[in-house]
Amino acid sequence: MALGIGRRQFISAVGGAAAAWPLAARAQQSVMPVVGFLSSGSLASYAELLKSFREGLGETGFVVGRNVAIEYRGADGQFDRLPALAADLAQSRSAVIVTSGIGSALVAKTAAPSIPLVFLSGDDPVKFGLAASFNRPGGNATGVAWLTSVLVAKRLELVRELLPVSGTVAVLVNPLSPESAPQRQEMQEAARTVGQPIEILEASDARELDSAFATFEVRPARALVVSTDPFLFSQRDQIVSLAARHAVPAVYDRREYVAAGGLICYGTDFPDAYRQLGIYTAKILLGTKPADLPIIQPTKFELVINLKTAKALGLEIPPKVLALADEVIE
Repeated sequence: MALGIGRRQFISAVGGAAAAWPLAARAQQSVMPVVGFLSSGSLASYAELLKSFREGLGETGFVVGRNVAIEYRGADGQFDRLPALAADLAQSRSAVIVTSGIGSALVAKTAAPSIPLVFLSGDDPVKFGLAASFNRPGGNATGVAWLTSVLVAKRLELVRELLPVSGTVAVLVNPLSPESAPQRQEMQEAARTVGQPIEILEASDARELDSAFATFEVRPARALVVSTDPFLFSQRDQIVSLAARHAVPAVYDRREYVAAGGLICYGTDFPDAYRQLGIYTAKILLGTKPADLPIIQPTKFELVINLKTAKALGLEIPPKVLALADEVIE
């Protein structure tokens, strides 16, 4: 009899535990790490790049909605909104904060110094105090960064190969971006090296973009170089449209401009850079310290040309430039 009672107690206990298992599993699944993503630009314009970021997470076993969550915050070009957005991510129990652009990274580091930071930077993160060095970041931040000087010089070289006539080249920058000052300096140095006159145009909102392009009516430029900037990227449709309206050949930093109708781009393979961001974020979620992850310097660059746009501008792309293209849009 005692054995029978013990057996019934055992069966009852097992049954109760079995009934509790689904509840426990659901509770465990609901507690998943949160990744905060912060950009000074528009999140809508980053849809494809964020897909690459999630692919990077997936390569290391993290699937959004299954074992990781992402909180997205975008400032839509309004840099003064970044501190509040960064503070919001810090309060939403983010395990890691991922940023696009130096401005977003600096704000996130200030707002949440104890939260690991993974950044994408178009300039030297060491110079801006985000890390001690590329090989040994040393602090609580690491990521993907490329030095723009070589890319700036290459874009200016492309202008001179496409348009071998004298004249001024305009350079469009966002004056509110922390990266605008070094970008200006690098372009000015590259221009001095080859003896190319340039004019800096500034724009930090849609109205200023219209005004910047209006200068071509009174001071025509042979071409335009658009600098790397999250806000300018988020306004790529407007920029490409204005370049077409004013018949200005423009060189950009990424293929999305060219896919939208821009003439030509030379720059980092951004989808691959965002995939690397995802991989680093996953490693930190698994316990690796940012200080132990060297800052990645991209080695994949791409040249994309839109022949339809070239034809509309009356341009003939030199054969040697076409031969170097990674992609030609016809």
